[in-house]
Amino acid sequence: MPAPRPLKLSPVGLLPSAHVDPWPRLQLPPAAEWPVFRLDGRFEYPSTLNAAARLLDDAVRDGHGAHPALVTMNASGQWSETSYAELLREVDAIAHVLTKDLDLVPGNRVMLRGFNGRWMAAAWLATVKAGLVAVTTMPMLRAKELRVIADRAQCQAALCDARLEDELREAITAPSSVGALVTWGNALGEAPYGLEARMAAHTSPFAAFATSRDDVCLIAFTSGTTGHPKGCMQFHRDVMAMCDSFSAQVLQTQSADRCIGTPPLAFTFGLGGLLCFPMAARGAAVMIEKATPESLLDAIDAAGATVSFTAPTFYRQMAIALSRDRARWSLKTLRTSVSAGEALPDATRNFWRQETNLEMLDGIGATEMIHIFIAAADRDVRAGAIGRAVPGYDIAILDEELKSAPIGMVGRLAVRGPTGCRYLNDPRQRDYVQGGWNITGDAAMMDADGYVYFQARTDDLILSSGYNIGAPEVEAAVLQHDAVAECAVVGVKDADRGQAVKAFVVLKVGIEASDTLARELQEFVKATIAPYKYPRIVEFVVALPKTDTGKLQRFRLKEM
Repeated sequence: MPAPRPLKLSPVGLLPSAHVDPWPRLQLPPAAEWPVFRLDGRFEYPSTLNAAARLLDDAVRDGHGAHPALVTMNASGQWSETSYAELLREVDAIAHVLTKDLDLVPGNRVMLRGFNGRWMAAAWLATVKAGLVAVTTMPMLRAKELRVIADRAQCQAALCDARLEDELREAITAPSSVGALVTWGNALGEAPYGLEARMAAHTSPFAAFATSRDDVCLIAFTSGTTGHPKGCMQFHRDVMAMCDSFSAQVLQTQSADRCIGTPPLAFTFGLGGLLCFPMAARGAAVMIEKATPESLLDAIDAAGATVSFTAPTFYRQMAIALSRDRARWSLKTLRTSVSAGEALPDATRNFWRQETNLEMLDGIGATEMIHIFIAAADRDVRAGAIGRAVPGYDIAILDEELKSAPIGMVGRLAVRGPTGCRYLNDPRQRDYVQGGWNITGDAAMMDADGYVYFQARTDDLILSSGYNIGAPEVEAAVLQHDAVAECAVVGVKDADRGQAVKAFVVLKVGIEASDTLARELQEFVKATIAPYKYPRIVEFVVALPKTDTGKLQRFRLKEM
């Protein structure tokens, strides 16, 4: 195992916060519960740091104003480009709306809800530039889930795509900390107080707030295996660290790159790969709202994309499409493809290489770590392995006593480096951070050269098509149906998705099982929580396997 690198800074070294609202700093875990950080070399940032200003203002200042920053499809289906200078004007106008119209002060939290696109990107940059804290949410979340996030983060305002407004309005009905909701994308004349109308009144530049490098700029919520999502508090320096580690040193993003993919900007996988990485390199972010395997291939060709980001299951579906109609797509601009979100089977890697002549860049990351910390590219790829530690990170395989496992033995994957876990006022911090290490919840082994081989999750998280789905949350939704007495949910192997959500259901007395009822339960769950979490397989059983004390034996269901 490679020797650990020297570590320079501990949590005690935090700089004072520049926020007017002290709430974010007060929600950080106690110093004793923090991981150890490595903040030397390229990760030694100046004391005053605003990530949005680094990504956008500095790009214009350095002469990249005319270079395309965003490439998006307009309402007529045509691709259009937004330059760095144009994006800066829009971001400044939104920042004025947030601070002047809505009276927000640095440290306040803003919920962002929208599809990947120009407005979502501009809203995130404006929030961070104004010294506010961005709380990004996925478009598929329902009112119940949105309310939990808004309450946990104590959001004071929200910016939202008009098409997604209804669920959010339901979520923030009184009592709620959210005092203002402004929407974008309204039909002409419908919203005199919509975001675009408000922006028109602000044409002057906006001076980026002088945040500390250790100020929170993002609260990214995990899916939550118990129905209670964990808020991961990321600093301005964390945003830049993900760009200066994986993006710069492994992916080697350049100004000529155009990055495209499927993960929402609400996922840090998408926030990094589809916005921060290209902007940090002065390249372009290609934004698509929704994608099928075929439409993503179309977009790669049409927009001249050079780097793609999606989950292994999506790459497999793209490879199938290519095998059926290879003449339809050239992919001549695509130089690399990044896979993350779930384990990458060698069969998928080989299939993709066969159809594209491109080697997949596999990676493993976590919301807690903000992005990928293990990866391998090109000639560094080794069959069956995820890769090695991204420069700046230390990786270890530990046993339950936090001792290093022997080479080739399975243990708990542990990581430390320039980023790390800081949960929002959550006792689960002590589970994720142990002995200064971030314990990711993955079982893995390492070879003598430092290559990591993923084995399985160590908890009951279901990884399906790149999404993390908590079994207890799905169970809780199914149990709300009047016909259900008991329910247990597990992940089962699925050739297309990696894992599929399967629900074992015990019905109430007098109710008969049927295919119709199974479909009804599926639709019920879709309407209760995010649709992607619904059980694709429903099996009706007489009873669930339990211990003598009544505890569910989930492993027996997996064996079934």
